[in-house]
Amino acid sequence: MSSSDPVRSAPDRRQRRLLIVLALGFVAFGAAAVALFYVLQPETLRIAVGPAGSDDHQVVEAMAEAFGEESRTVRLSPITTEGAAESLALLGAGKADLAVGRGDLGMPADAQTVAVLRKNYVVLWSPKGGARNDSKKKPTAKIGEIADLAGRKVAIIGRTGANLALLRTILIASGVEPDKVATVQFGTDEIEKLAQDATIDAYLAVGPLDSKITSDAITATSRARAAPKFLPIDASEAIALRHARYEAEEIPASVFNAKPAWPEDKVDTISVSHLILARKELSEAKAAAFFRQLFAVRDTITQRVAGAAHITKPETEKEAEPAVHRGAASVINGTERTFLDKYSDYFWFALLLLSGIGSAAAWLRRYLNRDDRDDTTSHRNRILAVVSELRNAVSEQDLLASQREVDAIIGETLKCYDEGAIEQDDLAAFGLVLELFDHAVAERKAALQSGPANQAKAPGSTLASRR
Repeated sequence: MSSSDPVRSAPDRRQRRLLIVLALGFVAFGAAAVALFYVLQPETLRIAVGPAGSDDHQVVEAMAEAFGEESRTVRLSPITTEGAAESLALLGAGKADLAVGRGDLGMPADAQTVAVLRKNYVVLWSPKGGARNDSKKKPTAKIGEIADLAGRKVAIIGRTGANLALLRTILIASGVEPDKVATVQFGTDEIEKLAQDATIDAYLAVGPLDSKITSDAITATSRARAAPKFLPIDASEAIALRHARYEAEEIPASVFNAKPAWPEDKVDTISVSHLILARKELSEAKAAAFFRQLFAVRDTITQRVAGAAHITKPETEKEAEPAVHRGAASVINGTERTFLDKYSDYFWFALLLLSGIGSAAAWLRRYLNRDDRDDTTSHRNRILAVVSELRNAVSEQDLLASQREVDAIIGETLKCYDEGAIEQDDLAAFGLVLELFDHAVAERKAALQSGPANQAKAPGSTLASRR
């Protein structure tokens, strides 16, 4: 075996190993970069709301804009629908992550509340001067309470069937048969038409207390007919107990007008909320992130759309229908899991994975360095062979040639060790062989120096010639 062969081939092998390591490093870096890019991408939630141009739609549009400007974790993608019923249908079908719906509408079985978009109050009133007063019929008695609505006609502002169902619920709870009360529905853009209809005995509006539609309707009817008489819903507590989606409320005095005061005193009523809903399957982390971001930008949204001021947190201390989503509840109650709570299992798994990767990397390194380990074994065997040859060396020139060969082997071996190609144990074994070589050289040199002069160098007897 030539002493120069391993020296020439080792750099080529190291270059190949370096290229393999670099390739694996680039692959690992690329995978980590892609994973990090994916993790840091904002979560986009689809929210269904309608109809276009409604108060709810305007609030959600402003919400989406604010989220896009200020949120790094959540984005909103509004889906415009024909109304709340269609929005809830999309939520139930899994075509939307969130939906805006009125609390007393039919909902998917797994729908849960994330936030209260606004609270709508039922406002019932009639003209104080009595009901209709036309040429064909005598003036009828004044309407002072809901029981007096039997045999009368009530105008409902808004064409949604939910308002009609709500009036029926109020009439039944107040002891009035709904079939004895005539109803007619007007669009929110038909306030003047409603006010001019003298056949109407009472009016019903459902909306926030600062609703312009409700305020305009009261003003228009008082101007066309007479000052309003607000009808209390005395059965509000009973309605709230029987129907979990309604709440007993009070309309404060003077909320619609100061002088004269409309109403003159507080009035019992019920309310129903417009909710931002999510399916129960929406992850806790996504719902919590949306909830936090919503209340972080609520002031910004309010500056663009006044109706956003009505956004409130759902109540978690009492049973409600629909139930509050666990993601929103965890933020409200301060029970949201910490980062370690959420991902501790992943950390343990990562440790196990890293341990496995480390073992695999060690095996791979040993596999890639198998040629160097074979070379180290060959080098040891070669040194042992030189040790045997040293016993037959006849001159110090033979000893010097052997030392030069071993020096080259030592240099190559140490270079492999520095590069991590061979282990400490291999180097220790190599050291034992070198120690044996040193002893053999010393012994043979002493023997040559103590021998007779005529045993010096003989023709054809050198170690190099024997090899």
